Amino acid sequence: MPDRGGGPPSGPRIRVGRPSRRVRTLLMTLGVLAVLGMAFTMFAGFWTDWLWYRSVHYSSVFTTTLWTKIGLFFVFGLLMALAVGFNIWLAHRLRPPLSAMSMEQQNLDRYRMGIAPYKKWLLLGITALVGLIAGASASGQWRTWLMWVNGVSFGQKDPQFKLDVSFYAFDLPWYRFLLGFGFAAVIISVIAAALTHYLYGGLRVTSPGARATAAATGHLSVLLGVFVALKAVAYWLDRYGLAVKSSDFKATDSWTGLRYVDANAYLPAKTILFCIAVICALLFFATLWRRTWQLPVIGFGLMVLSAILIGGLYPALVQKFQVQPNEQAKEAPYVEKNLKATRDAYGIEGTQVTEYPGVSQTKDKTKLRDDADAAASIRIMDPNIISPTFQQLQQMRNYYAFPTNLDVDRYAKDGKDQDTVIGLRELNLAGIPKKNWINNHFRYTHGYGVVAAKGTEVDSEGRPVFTESDLPSQGDLGTYEQRIYYGEKTTTYSIVGGPQKEIDYSDDNGEKTFSYKGDGGVDLSNPINRAAYAAAFSEPQILYSGAIGEGSRILYNRTPKERVEAVAPWLTIDGDAYPAVVDGRIQWVVDAYTTTNGYPYASRTTLGDTTADSLTAANDQRAVVAQQNQVNYIRNSVKATVDAYSGDVKLYQWDTEDPVLKTWMKAFPNTVQDKSEISGELMAHLRYPQDLFKVQRELLTRYHVKDANTFLSGSEVWQVPDDPTNKSGDAVPPYYLSMKMPDQDAQAFSLTTTFTPNGRDNLSAFMAVDAEAGTDGYGKIRILKLPTSTTVDGPKQVQSQFNSEQDIAESIRLLRGGDSEVEYGNLLTVPLDGGLLYVEPVYVRGGDLKYPLLRKVLVSYGGNTAFENTLDAALAKVFGESQGDTTEPPVDEGDDTADPPPTSTNPTVREALSDAQKAFDDGQKALEQKDLAAYAEAQKDLEEALRRAEEAQAQADRSGGGKNGDDKNGDKGGDGKASPSPTPTGDGGGGSG
Repeated sequence: MPDRGGGPPSGPRIRVGRPSRRVRTLLMTLGVLAVLGMAFTMFAGFWTDWLWYRSVHYSSVFTTTLWTKIGLFFVFGLLMALAVGFNIWLAHRLRPPLSAMSMEQQNLDRYRMGIAPYKKWLLLGITALVGLIAGASASGQWRTWLMWVNGVSFGQKDPQFKLDVSFYAFDLPWYRFLLGFGFAAVIISVIAAALTHYLYGGLRVTSPGARATAAATGHLSVLLGVFVALKAVAYWLDRYGLAVKSSDFKATDSWTGLRYVDANAYLPAKTILFCIAVICALLFFATLWRRTWQLPVIGFGLMVLSAILIGGLYPALVQKFQVQPNEQAKEAPYVEKNLKATRDAYGIEGTQVTEYPGVSQTKDKTKLRDDADAAASIRIMDPNIISPTFQQLQQMRNYYAFPTNLDVDRYAKDGKDQDTVIGLRELNLAGIPKKNWINNHFRYTHGYGVVAAKGTEVDSEGRPVFTESDLPSQGDLGTYEQRIYYGEKTTTYSIVGGPQKEIDYSDDNGEKTFSYKGDGGVDLSNPINRAAYAAAFSEPQILYSGAIGEGSRILYNRTPKERVEAVAPWLTIDGDAYPAVVDGRIQWVVDAYTTTNGYPYASRTTLGDTTADSLTAANDQRAVVAQQNQVNYIRNSVKATVDAYSGDVKLYQWDTEDPVLKTWMKAFPNTVQDKSEISGELMAHLRYPQDLFKVQRELLTRYHVKDANTFLSGSEVWQVPDDPTNKSGDAVPPYYLSMKMPDQDAQAFSLTTTFTPNGRDNLSAFMAVDAEAGTDGYGKIRILKLPTSTTVDGPKQVQSQFNSEQDIAESIRLLRGGDSEVEYGNLLTVPLDGGLLYVEPVYVRGGDLKYPLLRKVLVSYGGNTAFENTLDAALAKVFGESQGDTTEPPVDEGDDTADPPPTSTNPTVREALSDAQKAFDDGQKALEQKDLAAYAEAQKDLEEALRRAEEAQAQADRSGGGKNGDDKNGDKGGDGKASPSPTPTGDGGGGSG
């Protein structure tokens, strides 16, 4: 056969063997199985989510969110696909006939021929890809859509444009999303159309003749005209965006709203640019008839130049030559708008600021002793210190644990409210004797019981006075369901209620077993459910384990915060959920907030930074769960409860006037119960939330002033002081305390904090909010503003004073003897008779016990300090009150020159220190011999010896202190009169509140 063309010489052909039929069948089967596996995994995630929401009776939240996401995905995905696909199709349809091929076109012809058989599939693939990306992006805007379609009026108008605040909070974000989507669609369409025109010869780069055909010119001009028209819309929306725009301003770190230059330069500039953009867009559209880009390009250049000159240079000139020379007068009207809007948006408009002298108004300090008791129920049990004490004394079993930070609540006893430190004995999987899948998830499933102690008292050994204790717990709280299946430390799943019995608790008679009878969790009797959870949790044993059977239920999403966040994904969750015994059940109380970032003129704050303090730094569980981190409007609109046994979640409408909550209630009907549904017993345990208080106090460092000139000068800027009780460098946390402000007739449960001047450590103000829900004064913020002409010691200075006094420093050194550690508790501040009373408990971790006991109380008032075994003794010393028969024997008046022997030669001190050294040596020997019982006994002896040494030294100081000038109680040395002793006889080193 003749050779019909060039090519490689003919030769033997190598045939590549095809896989056998069996191999092809196997590969096909594996492929199908892989696809089915991926599909089932996706189905498992969807199905388990649906089952969980149905189990907590919030299936409407799941369906509403799901259908909203699906709707946005398909609508905007389809719009993007149609826009891009139509422009590719149109560019292909408008292609020129192929003639007079240039070298450029000959090269492109190869690609045209290559894709010709696959044009339809390629078009579908491109449009599907951009549609999927656009749809996925749009589905993430479900909150924006629901807020826009369900938005309600705020009933307040912004001061510049006179539009309702809802326009900025609900409408403007949606319009901006639509605008962004439009820009994306046009830009992708321009790129796709230009590439298609180039591929098919409508656009030419190196070919001779015109660079673009008339059809390509018209097509691309229309797309560019649409782009410029969208830019005109963007300029128009930017006018309103000025009301919620953040900018740098020396008066505040985060200024929001219009300033002078915005109202008088940027606003008219945006209007002018809008008009120019509209004209430019019309010029682009005109190319359909003129078939030239000359005028549109000139118009576009004019728009760009105008944006530079009018939108950039002109405002800079106004700022430089009009504002800066007279900034106070120019900016004052706009600052006033910002002040009012910010105070409204954060709920601080009703803050009562009162001048407070900062020094006592009563000369006779002994009269203040009783007033101190009436001023506050001073809590000497610090919930952030004594968790290890609860753990040591009430843990009972290693598989129980208490949270790192306990909580403060109020419980009535004999008709009187008592500040109470409370914690739950939660499950601690790390303490399980033997870890395996059955023990971790079937046998050890729940904690057991409440442990509570008086906040104002300790026993003779410095331990908490428990009002609810032991296992099972018993005490003042009565009868209630003690099992804790849902808690802050419960982060893994459990399978309960089936054939496998659970460990309930252990006592002297052995383990008690239990089988869950509640309706919480998801039923696993259905094999489809079991298979879905086996896939979702990557636990194949769930599918075939014999420990799962009829009645088995799986519990997960078990922390209170994540449950509330899941059923109400539109809420921001407070960092501190706390337990309360209500109507025979343990309920977790969770405060939740509605927020927005679109309140005009209100300055923004970053929740993560504002709510951080020395406690959140050490405990991530106390961090706020924010839907959006930067906000400029916040309300504690919802109080939520989570049942510790059943996991039942209830949402209660707390702020009945909040328009953001009303909007979400329209979007998710029947999810939030009316405020009237809150029972009286639950109401007694609701309180003002800490994170809202921290946000408000941060704003009040600047926005406590109402005068624009004062705000601009910055002379009244405060700061939240660092926590003086540790070296973390983080802000001092607010403290709950029952106390009385000067204008109050009786104590009220309050949340308190202090302020210092910016960059200084002296006190500038004290702030408290009525924290007891259900009372008339709830939420009222009071600030006591100290005079700037005098200095009053702030928390850091008071702590320094404590640490620098020689007697106190020596006592602290003695307390640290051996291997003991000293920990400072919360430094509480209480207004009293024009002055400020500071109280700080001091705890000691001694020996191998390693849990803190209250050993001392530091008190300061008016420059006088006391460091005593009890709060009563410390208050008595500070206020110069004699404590009955606790004085030392009188000193012989004739021996004025006699001085007490120094500490090193005092026989009693020497004896006690010798005993302390012996006890320390005995303890070290016991450790070497691994005799823990002997070591613990030696540590007790060491503590007792150090206590005796301290008391002996104090007696020696008192015996000689009166002979060397005035002592701290005002008694003259050498007058033969006894100084009152600050320590009651026979106190035994303990203390009582």
